[in-house]
Amino acid sequence: MAAGRRGPHAGALSNPVELAARHALLRDAPHTAPIRALAERIREATGRPVPEPDPLDGGAEARLLLLLETPGPRLSHENAIVSRDKSGGTGANLRRFLDAARIDRQDMLIWNAVPWIIHEPGALNRAPRAAELRAGLEWVPPLLETMPRLRVAVLAGRFAAAAEPVLRAARPDLPVLTMPHPSPTYVCTSPAVPARIAETLEAAAALLGGGRA
Repeated sequence: MAAGRRGPHAGALSNPVELAARHALLRDAPHTAPIRALAERIREATGRPVPEPDPLDGGAEARLLLLLETPGPRLSHENAIVSRDKSGGTGANLRRFLDAARIDRQDMLIWNAVPWIIHEPGALNRAPRAAELRAGLEWVPPLLETMPRLRVAVLAGRFAAAAEPVLRAARPDLPVLTMPHPSPTYVCTSPAVPARIAETLEAAAALLGGGRA
């Protein structure tokens, strides 16, 4: 464990004390520096807000990349970090599935296929448009360049799944797994959805040499 990093059971980012501690840790976390530098490059190129990586996760040292779709519509202080610990149903589901798969959070990075907020101020949440998705995927190869220890990528949701050809072109030997998005909108539609998410994360854990015995 890198100096200053805490164990896997962190508090929710809806807790102001926990949120402040996470932001303070982020400022001095060397394992997140390459990802943060990339986020700054994306901000400069797009003029859009880009959330930071969670300093309790693996950052550039991660062996598993979990790619979601796009940040939510508001860059609140909580949403300024891409994390499993955010409030709401998606965060709760993500924590549940990752805990069940026994994937060490310091072994993974959570990021988005479109890493910036696509919504105008005050707009409701929406799916990325085709042009936005294409633009976001252009930043996947630079992301991979920051992750020399990467062993497996998991793409969550149909928009994140569009990154599969980009990942395979950039890293032909990298296993790429796809699963449904952990949002309650999808998880509650059918028992097959959470089952598939669980199976995919179990497979990812096995590729890392972990998972259930």
